[in-house]
Amino acid sequence: MTGATLTLYNSLTRATEAFAPINPAKGVRVYSCGPTVYSDPHLGNLRAYVFTDTLSRVLRWKGYPLTHVINITDVGHLTSDADAGEDKMEAAAKQRGLSAWDISRHYADVFRRNLRDLNIRTPDHMPLATDYVAKMIDFAKGIADQHCYQLDSGLYFDSSTVPDYGKLSGGQDDAGEGRIESVEGKRHPQDFAIWRTTPPGETRQMEWDSPWGRGAPGWHLECSVMSAELLGLPFDIHTGGIDHREIHHVNEIAQNQAHCRCANSGAKIWMHNNFLVDRGGKMSKSKGGIATLDALVTKGVHPLAYRLMCLSAHYRSELEFSGENLMAALVRLRRLVLAAEKFRATEGKGGGNAASYLERLDAAMSDDLNTPKALPVLEELLADKQLGQEARLMTLTQFDTALGLNLMDLSRADLRVRPADAQVTEAEIEARLAQRKEARAAKDFARSDAIRDELIGAGVEVMDGDPIGWDWRVEL
Repeated sequence: MTGATLTLYNSLTRATEAFAPINPAKGVRVYSCGPTVYSDPHLGNLRAYVFTDTLSRVLRWKGYPLTHVINITDVGHLTSDADAGEDKMEAAAKQRGLSAWDISRHYADVFRRNLRDLNIRTPDHMPLATDYVAKMIDFAKGIADQHCYQLDSGLYFDSSTVPDYGKLSGGQDDAGEGRIESVEGKRHPQDFAIWRTTPPGETRQMEWDSPWGRGAPGWHLECSVMSAELLGLPFDIHTGGIDHREIHHVNEIAQNQAHCRCANSGAKIWMHNNFLVDRGGKMSKSKGGIATLDALVTKGVHPLAYRLMCLSAHYRSELEFSGENLMAALVRLRRLVLAAEKFRATEGKGGGNAASYLERLDAAMSDDLNTPKALPVLEELLADKQLGQEARLMTLTQFDTALGLNLMDLSRADLRVRPADAQVTEAEIEARLAQRKEARAAKDFARSDAIRDELIGAGVEVMDGDPIGWDWRVEL
């Protein structure tokens, strides 16, 4: 590959490493833990996919062939990430009076739509966990004799049978072990379920026959199996939220080691994005801090404003979600799009150095996906009046490829998202603005001001001197 050497932070080694694919002939193979589709994805969930999309874009931009997998968890994930509670799909089905299958189909579709709205590229594979249950049972059979033991509640993995259990999380202390469900008969507190047997007298909507009784797979087993089936072991990069680093990915690694009968973790590099936080801490459904992309759109916020907000912070840094931060991102996006429109349409003076912008973009993105460093370079590019038309379009296309802000296609009017509670139509707004223009031409400023105040009262921002003329007022 040409350009700067791509370096990525590996959570397993706690170090930034120069990246090279395990097998160049196979390209780069990336697995990203997908959503559990029992409710709308919240914005904290979606930050993980802006991050992994940035990773996949940079890999492709730098010339690596890529196979990217994002799974859909539609069974097995319990109501606590610590391997405890009821299956999230079963719980959602009971609460809503629908089948678990209907719940999963609906929210999987919502997730896919959210990805499209955020300009996140469709991965090469989006497997459903339920399509791989037979392979999960085969996987468990292969490790059961040497690494597992059976209790009345299911098949459990003996964490002492693999080397360096908990290395990814920095080791299992008492607090970490306490996050794993306490089950009578477990050999060690951190042992986890490979297969959960349906209790006598109960019936699940999603259950299968297995050598350990009728039941369902454990959440951790699913990702080990789907990544192995679709990418092969070992593969290059495994991504997920930082909360997965403590339990879920630790247990995936243990299963992978048992499966390959080696110390290999399954992936060469493990990457984790940090939390999206509100003032009360981590944004999560369990804390009630739910904010969805669809909810933002109903307020009149374009989805790419959230993408830009994510890019404004390094993926390994906590990112505060607030109305102020989101509005700042929306204003910044509007300025970028307006500048890009002018940039695309202007011939320029035919000089300038397009290569220097691309070198600086490459340096930033190759430095562990340093998007906060790349964005000012983009803004500097859009202000450059020297570049000729061909250089302008070529350079902006490269930035678009790496950052995914769609600046080659968006117009300022495209960002004008109608709030769900708007009481006036665009046609009515345009008509009133035409009347205001007539009033101003006639120097009837009292009438002009009255029309402006009327539009403001209807949730419209009148922007004299701006080419777009008006926009919806966004209040968060």
